[in-house]
Amino acid sequence: MNKSDASVPGPGRLLSLGRAVLEIESRAILDLIEHLDDAFAQAAQCMLACRGRIVVLGMGKSGHIGGKVAATLASTGSPAFFVHPGEASHGDMGMITGDDVVLALSNSGETDELVILVPLIRRLGIPLVAMTGDPESTLAKQATVHVNVAVADEACPLGLAPTSSTTAALAMGDALAIAMLQARGFTEEDFALSHPGGALGRRLLLKIGDLLHTGSEMPTVRCELKIADALAEMTRKGLGMTAVVDAQGCVSGIFTDGDLRRVLDQKIDIATTRIESVMTPECTMVAADLLAAEALRIMQDGKFNALLVVDDEKRLVGVLNMHDLLRSRVI
Repeated sequence: MNKSDASVPGPGRLLSLGRAVLEIESRAILDLIEHLDDAFAQAAQCMLACRGRIVVLGMGKSGHIGGKVAATLASTGSPAFFVHPGEASHGDMGMITGDDVVLALSNSGETDELVILVPLIRRLGIPLVAMTGDPESTLAKQATVHVNVAVADEACPLGLAPTSSTTAALAMGDALAIAMLQARGFTEEDFALSHPGGALGRRLLLKIGDLLHTGSEMPTVRCELKIADALAEMTRKGLGMTAVVDAQGCVSGIFTDGDLRRVLDQKIDIATTRIESVMTPECTMVAADLLAAEALRIMQDGKFNALLVVDDEKRLVGVLNMHDLLRSRVI
């Protein structure tokens, strides 16, 4: 019978197969916890002492895992990059310097493309951390430190496709990266510096000084002007509010769409009434170096949509609107 003619297993059978894989791989990680030893600490110490970068090597599936491990190390405070062992034999060994540490991944510990590089790594006089599933392998024995990531079974029923073994190597790489992160005292701000384009980077790095409406874009009226003048300024600038300032440019208050509705409800004459008599004098003012995420929190807590930004003498330097934060994707 042609394989394509075989009936497709039902949902129950497929769910059972999926659960079996997850159970085998989860046991492999739990086994790592039980067998974690001093070699893990020695490997972390080697990499923490590195004056250059951590160079991660791996072939095939181990190479894919190595690329992810290198990326995780780099984003958590341990400068790292991945080098393909095949390319290393044809010139890319020049990317490795005497200040680096090599982290080599191979489940068998006998990968030819890695083993052939060991004498060159030793000649450089740099530490070699090997992560393999066989402590008796060539790579394990020639390494400065060997981290054992052996697994009892692959999740593949044929025992061929790397599954549990790659999961174990990935988890061990994460364990090393996070242990070193904490040892370095790596902070959220440090992480954001490595991720400036992400949501976390924007939340931790973006300041409102980068978003402000300044100069002629600021809706501003003097205290002695009439409500009608303030309304005209609000219409021109389109921010739903205007700052009210004195002769020195210091903020006296704010007048918003909400204030205007109250004025109209009270049937106040907008052509003759001065703005200072109907403005909100006790308004929230912030400095330009405030984080955008903090500005968002202030606006959400206060249930208002704009902030006045002032200098140390309460002179108006800019206006921030909730829409500015939306456009910056802080929200």
